[in-house]
Amino acid sequence: MSVLSKINVHRRSIMRNLTRNVGKTNMQDDFILVDKSEIKKVLICRPNGRLGNLLLITPLVQEVSEMFPNCKIDLFVKGTLAPIIFEKYDTVDKIIHLPKKPFKSLLAYSKVWISLKRTPYDLAINVDQNSSSGRLAVQFSNAKYKFFGDSNEEEIEHKSDFEHIAKYPVYNFRNYLSKLRLPTNSNKIIAPLELKLSASEIAEGRKILSELTNNDKKTICIFTYATGTKCLSEEWWEKFYSQLTSEYKDYNIVEILPVENVSQIGFKAPTFYSKDIREIGSVIANADLFIGADSGIMHLSSSVHTPTIGLFSVSNLKKYEPYDNCSIGIDVNLYTKKQYIKTINSILNNGRLNFYSRAI
Repeated sequence: MSVLSKINVHRRSIMRNLTRNVGKTNMQDDFILVDKSEIKKVLICRPNGRLGNLLLITPLVQEVSEMFPNCKIDLFVKGTLAPIIFEKYDTVDKIIHLPKKPFKSLLAYSKVWISLKRTPYDLAINVDQNSSSGRLAVQFSNAKYKFFGDSNEEEIEHKSDFEHIAKYPVYNFRNYLSKLRLPTNSNKIIAPLELKLSASEIAEGRKILSELTNNDKKTICIFTYATGTKCLSEEWWEKFYSQLTSEYKDYNIVEILPVENVSQIGFKAPTFYSKDIREIGSVIANADLFIGADSGIMHLSSSVHTPTIGLFSVSNLKKYEPYDNCSIGIDVNLYTKKQYIKTINSILNNGRLNFYSRAI
């Protein structure tokens, strides 16, 4: 670990300790939300700029939009990906993003925090209770109702999927609303990740894939890259790719390349490269299966409803695994060759419900 990385780890640890009690006493017993139409302006705070982390808040955004259908949502994030991810969300009004390097953009950094204070919000929500910036943003806002993302112990014990990073913010939010005496269905299925591709985007993705493969075979997309220790070795991928091409001769195997434009299989498969997140999503949306390690692109595959197999070697599987539409996370340290084939066959043989067929 580099010196800078160590400094950042210590900085985050110190900030979490300093902010963990922010908002702990915020819940007043006399606060009751009787009329849902009272909530017209909502702030959701997830000051993170990574593709995966932004896609993972889409279930919460859907939950808030459904609970308060007349509201408009502002997102407090980092980086520039959020406007692309939430492009088709009619309820998302404004994207407020912190600079990636605040000390080099102090003026812009200060303006963001000032805008939070000046904008009137009815409800402010922190997605991750361990986010010091998220807790501070909710505290700093002038919202009447403030939810800091804290977990409920009963929910943790009774929900088998509570640990999932896309789901526990929704469960926590429902619990908060129940404290405001607002009726909620705590057992309702959590919405999937959702990029909201348009019919034209799906059609363009189908065209790209067709031109790339130049045949009528079904397609399996693979993504061989991941950051840090999550990235499986070239040797692992070489063996796995050989297994795929041997077992699935009636399928196209197409590799989705990362922005780094590298391949763990030496570019042996037909490849697709793009820096456009929505274009990448549109191509994956036309595949019958996606296989890749824990990464933002894995979550992108989930968000376009392609059955997804997440390959986990070091990450917390229960926290990050893809879900919905036959998707699954598997521990590569425990799987055998036969188990991979069995899992893939199970997904392919069950068939795929084309989520976008209604729009095409």
